[in-house]
Amino acid sequence: MQPLRGITLKIVSVFIFVTMQSLIKASSGHVPPGEAVFFRSAFAIPVIVTWLLLRGEIRRGWRTSNPLGHVWRALVGTTSMGLGFAGLGLLPLPEVTAIGYASPLLVVILAAMFLNEKVRAFRLSAVAMGLVGVMIVLTPRFSITAGPIGVEEKLGAIVVLTSALFGALAQVFVRKLVVTESTAAIVFWFSVNAALLSLLTLFWGWVWPTPAEATMLVLAGLCGGLGQALLTSSYRLADASVIAPFEYTSMLLAIGSGFFVFNEVPTPSMLSGAAIIIAAGVLIIWRERQLGLERTRQRKAMTPAG
Repeated sequence: MQPLRGITLKIVSVFIFVTMQSLIKASSGHVPPGEAVFFRSAFAIPVIVTWLLLRGEIRRGWRTSNPLGHVWRALVGTTSMGLGFAGLGLLPLPEVTAIGYASPLLVVILAAMFLNEKVRAFRLSAVAMGLVGVMIVLTPRFSITAGPIGVEEKLGAIVVLTSALFGALAQVFVRKLVVTESTAAIVFWFSVNAALLSLLTLFWGWVWPTPAEATMLVLAGLCGGLGQALLTSSYRLADASVIAPFEYTSMLLAIGSGFFVFNEVPTPSMLSGAAIIIAAGVLIIWRERQLGLERTRQRKAMTPAG
């Protein structure tokens, strides 16, 4: 294990993903979400293939014993991506990021529902705490006393929250896939299937991007592939409980990008709600680590000596 290197790769991957979101947001005024999903997925494929070749895992990337499972994972994951990209055009980047943090909270609930994972009071309390934070972020978009709020902002809040739900569903499908599929296959086939599925939106308003927009979209795809490769590599170098909390550095990066690139100033309610969501997420990660250590001790205790 190389925890420092793993943490570094995780933070770099988060920076690259925020850059990708910024590029998508910058083109969202003209380019529809489905088209953005195509560029994001299609131009990630060469990066992922190169990464697999360098690691000597290209054969594992192609090989799958559950092609239908990859299709279902891609269907919900692509839906989440498309809704998230739509939200980037409707809400400030930091707010989209904060609402997106609801996804790992929802994974806990969905895993209990569909994977029969045991969820006790501690994690349920943390999930409830995080959802309160989400409501604090969302409240200004729906509060009558908050003044007139545009229909676009309300729609954006609903769209991004739905994106978080589909993102959580995608993680549930991934948890099923890892039983039989390699990480290389999961990463590779998602990009391929997402690119193909995004073509279904071709007849719903695709446009010819300007040279500047095309450049941003291609760069977004390359960033997506590179970010995924670095993210996957980071979890090979350190325990997930060590790496996962650094996902929340994306909030600082999103605030910086929103302020300096898009002239977006975070509101007090957004910041306070995000802080609560992050605290809840860290508590869940900590609890997952404790449960993992407990299961390891139990396995060792049950292993016959000699």
